[in-house]
Amino acid sequence: MALTGIEIFKMLPKTNCKECGFPTCLAFAMALASAKTELDKCPYVSDEVKEKLAEASAPPIRPVKIGEKVVGGETVMFRHEKTFFNPAIIAGLLTTDMSAGDLDAKVATFNALQYERVGLTLRPEMFAVKDTTGDGAKMADVVKFVVGKSDAILMLCSDNVDVLKAGIDAAGDRKPVIGPATAANADAMGALAKEKGCPLVAKAEGYDALAELTTKLTGMGLKDLLLDSGARKIKQAFTDNLVFRRAALVPKFKPFGFPSVCCPAEMTSDPLMEALYASVFIAKYGGIVVLSDLNPTTVFPLLLQRLNVYTDPQRPMIVTPGIYPLNNPDENSPIAITTNFALTYFIVTGEIEGSKVPTWLLIKDTEGLSVMTAWAAGKFAGDDVGMFVKKCGIMDKAKTRSLIIPGYAAAISGDLEEELPDWKILIGPREAAHIPAFLKGL
Repeated sequence: MALTGIEIFKMLPKTNCKECGFPTCLAFAMALASAKTELDKCPYVSDEVKEKLAEASAPPIRPVKIGEKVVGGETVMFRHEKTFFNPAIIAGLLTTDMSAGDLDAKVATFNALQYERVGLTLRPEMFAVKDTTGDGAKMADVVKFVVGKSDAILMLCSDNVDVLKAGIDAAGDRKPVIGPATAANADAMGALAKEKGCPLVAKAEGYDALAELTTKLTGMGLKDLLLDSGARKIKQAFTDNLVFRRAALVPKFKPFGFPSVCCPAEMTSDPLMEALYASVFIAKYGGIVVLSDLNPTTVFPLLLQRLNVYTDPQRPMIVTPGIYPLNNPDENSPIAITTNFALTYFIVTGEIEGSKVPTWLLIKDTEGLSVMTAWAAGKFAGDDVGMFVKKCGIMDKAKTRSLIIPGYAAAISGDLEEELPDWKILIGPREAAHIPAFLKGL
């Protein structure tokens, strides 16, 4: 049973040092008891106490590392309560009876599915290899091909231990997820997962059966488990995900304290419905979401949805401050500046690119605030904007000494002229839609 805040407080050093981010040790203990912080935040707690408090400080849903990715580890039911930390892994489905040509095409598509947005690379991360032949050699061949041609992490799907072992050996150091373990093969699957150090999927129909199975597997010493309720109808699968999350968080029911595997690939043959089902699982607690095909028109919107769901709602999306060349500018091209709020950046760059006018766009760090909000908060003032222009390096790239500022920040023009006496300050339009006409009229 998890310890109470008072019980945790009694074991803390009681220095009230505030280095953990909380004003007192008691406040830290209360946050730790409710899984809102981590024990490692306290720099003075002893190893003995760390061991005693492991249960209280562990997330209610175990974080499971798969390759370089982590799923699970969540502490809240809804993202507005705090945030979601570890995005669902998007996987494409391969089968062991697939032709060499189809396999090559799917891996090539996987490698090409990479999109840059807000300074991040968005892409699917996994292949789920399903055994359809019962042949370990074919499983090994598919796994070797994937490992040799891509950096995909792997999930190997078979109820045959020998087939899985062949796939694990072919995967080398990638340590694939394996499974499913069921009531019928739990001993053999558990032993294999423990021997090879692989995360294991536990699958059973019915909550009691699944809880019994995960309890048995954890009793064998396995910690990295994933849940599959076996449901292949969207209503039941969705309900199961809700039950798993709530049971793990509220009564802290440990048998369900693991991330889940969701398979829209096995729920419908309609690509549009499959994409819709996948979007449900990305929003509602899927740890791994398996698609039958990594079609760019399906994957891209799912990647954007995942980015939005797993962005901290208390922090705005931002882009990296710096110099952004648009439309291949040269040393005589105009220079404009705006804030690093992601929405502002995308709207402004879209209009500049649409104008076809070569332009240097300076992005100033305003902690993700829009132009009006940043100006009101003093984060887009004339003196610090001028200082940024001097230090960002634009003077080494362009001879132009005219700076276009957003129309909503016209009030800073006087201070900017004092800070940049050799520059001409131009007040741009208030609305982004008017940017192309403004640039063409310079």
